[in-house]
Amino acid sequence: MPAVTPRQALISIRRVRRAELPLHTVALARFLVGKIVVRELSGVRLSGRIVETEAYPPRDPAAHHFRGPTLRNRSMFLSVGHAYIYFSYGNHFMLNVSAEAPGIGGGVLIRALEPLEGIQQMVGHRKTSRLLDLARGPGRLASALRIDRSLDATDLCAPGPLWLGAMTRPRLPAPFLLLGKSKRIGITRAARRLLRFYLRGNPFVSGPRGLRF
Repeated sequence: MPAVTPRQALISIRRVRRAELPLHTVALARFLVGKIVVRELSGVRLSGRIVETEAYPPRDPAAHHFRGPTLRNRSMFLSVGHAYIYFSYGNHFMLNVSAEAPGIGGGVLIRALEPLEGIQQMVGHRKTSRLLDLARGPGRLASALRIDRSLDATDLCAPGPLWLGAMTRPRLPAPFLLLGKSKRIGITRAARRLLRFYLRGNPFVSGPRGLRF
């Protein structure tokens, strides 16, 4: 188990207001890099800084919303800032954020987190003591934070078990928050579009090494 470090202590995080969220999928995917996913469990708070996202904008043939709303994907058609969670390939959950006006399908996949709070609990959930592997990848981060379909349609801008936050005192000055962009990972349709955004040089970014830096 990794040693407890200062960043495992509770940090000052404010809730992101819906008015702050860009009403455009690609803009939201860029905006969310550097923000915080917070998971409230009984007696403990888990959190991680978003270091990698993917945009799935309206009319994107690679997106679940492409053919319109269904019982499974209807959360993607809620107002910006709601959780859309689905079970992928029968083995892990994926956290997405709705990204457009009500009735318009759009989503941002949260691909990787840098763990901040509740690291010991994440270690227990993931059954690994390797810090880099706790939340590097969408399935891993959902497992680390105990995110499943019960949280689908959660308002991420309201008090509750899962929400989006921002540090009241950012740890890195603006010049170091350099966004990289690339094609998305693991899709075949619209595969060449540069709709993946990530924090350059951050070791918690997922994917092939050639797509990290």
